[in-house]
Amino acid sequence: MSLLLSNYGYSKLLWLLLVIAFGELVIRIVMLLLVISGVFTLHWFFKAPAEARSKRFKQIAWIVATIVVILLAVSGKLSGLIALIGVIFAFFMRSMPLIIKYAPHLHSVWQRFKGGGAAGTPATPSTSMSKAQAFDILGLRQGATEDEIIQAHRKLISRVHPDRGGSDYLAAQINQAKKVLLSR
Repeated sequence: MSLLLSNYGYSKLLWLLLVIAFGELVIRIVMLLLVISGVFTLHWFFKAPAEARSKRFKQIAWIVATIVVILLAVSGKLSGLIALIGVIFAFFMRSMPLIIKYAPHLHSVWQRFKGGGAAGTPATPSTSMSKAQAFDILGLRQGATEDEIIQAHRKLISRVHPDRGGSDYLAAQINQAKKVLLSR
């Protein structure tokens, strides 16, 4: 028996046992029934409302994931999946500083993509800013003088300016805060 397993493997042995037990014709009929039921499921899937499709898709995804995990566990290859998950996790953990560094840039690129703006246009905040928000952004107290506003703006903009690797979005927020506070 162990010689048979070493030569064929579990999946081939299972297929061989199915063929012996049911005959190849029955297996082909079962596969044909699976294909036909898949076609009807796809037909229903595309005619169903979006909410029902979303719910059904999530259910099917969980069922497929469960079946894959069970098949991997039965075939002895589950350790490979766990190792792959570990490698992906380690990759993300090692690249996290880079992701954090470029996250504001990625945010501005996403906003341009979503808003349909050109790649060369600066990202500006779309909502109006109150004076209280402007004071918070610049880190000042209410009633700060014009010189304090200018100094706080220079200090912050030198840190987050896009030319120095900073964020377009943050620079636009700081510039708008200065504009709001200095406008009369």
